Amino acid sequence: MKNNLIVLLLIIALSFCFFSLRKAENSNFYQDFYIPKGWPKPVYDFKKNEVTDKGFELGRKLFYDPILSRDSTISCASCHLQYTGFAHTDHALSHGIEGRIGTRNAMPIINLAWTKLFHWDGGVISLETQSINPITNPLEMDNTLVNVLGKLNRSKKYKGLFYNVYDDSIVRTKSLLKALTQFTVSLVTYNSKYDKVMRHEKDIFFTEQELKGYNLFKRNCGSCHNEPLLTNDSFADNGLPMDTDYKDYGRVKITLNPKDSFNFRVPTLRNIEFTYPYMHDGRFKKLKEVLDFYTNGRVQRKTVAKELQKAILLSDDDKKDVISFLKTLTDKEFLFNPKFSFPKE
Repeated sequence: MKNNLIVLLLIIALSFCFFSLRKAENSNFYQDFYIPKGWPKPVYDFKKNEVTDKGFELGRKLFYDPILSRDSTISCASCHLQYTGFAHTDHALSHGIEGRIGTRNAMPIINLAWTKLFHWDGGVISLETQSINPITNPLEMDNTLVNVLGKLNRSKKYKGLFYNVYDDSIVRTKSLLKALTQFTVSLVTYNSKYDKVMRHEKDIFFTEQELKGYNLFKRNCGSCHNEPLLTNDSFADNGLPMDTDYKDYGRVKITLNPKDSFNFRVPTLRNIEFTYPYMHDGRFKKLKEVLDFYTNGRVQRKTVAKELQKAILLSDDDKKDVISFLKTLTDKEFLFNPKFSFPKE
């Protein structure tokens, strides 16, 4: 009897240790969402929309399905291609149904769990409602939520998928937006060479040129493109001359505050090698052009960010070094991860 009691106590103790270890092991997970070690806590509220395998897969199917557009010709993936960092490189400006041309460049949609405001001007305050804009924008999908829901509710496939996730075969606005979010919030990129060097992984180091570029980057760019996300998630006037076609003043259209004139999102530089063209209007195709702009092409005006009010001095060799570093931000494991690609039936 005494031996049995000892065995029972040992089992309880081992079980406690096991579950404690599992809890510690999974302390960086929100169900199926991974937070890279050393990164800040996400701002997205997963308590309201916990990421699950089924929810993720449903969102993935919706993301790649042109059913969301009015004429069923384009999908979210039409402007956000995985191998270009979920951005669009074919055009300077986004393209919608019937060849309609938008007014801004399609941004990469990565690491959105750490983003408070969305789009180039921060006009959307919730990741879950963000997808309403492209769906209803007449220059993009040109649809209505009523029409989208009607299409989905006439689909036996989607009625079954939504029932499996939400125990409700009727597709509703709330479940549609949450499912799309479960996919887009999961697009986390954190396995570039830069990340591996920062994690001190075995036998992975910057080359001499990359290290020079990294030091130049920290000195000239790091105040806005903060590590590890490579953005400070804010809006700023970087001195870009006014575009001649749309005369886009940026965030001031949202806030109506003159101080926000010419303010646009400070984009993440992760996968920057593949997310061209650059700037809100896609005017630059090459990283060299971007660096030339910062050294020689900026307009000085009252609204320019304080970090950019002093001249940036980079020689041609310096620029080559910075570009060499920027290429270490490429995460090919993410760009070609089958988990995020077009879903197989």
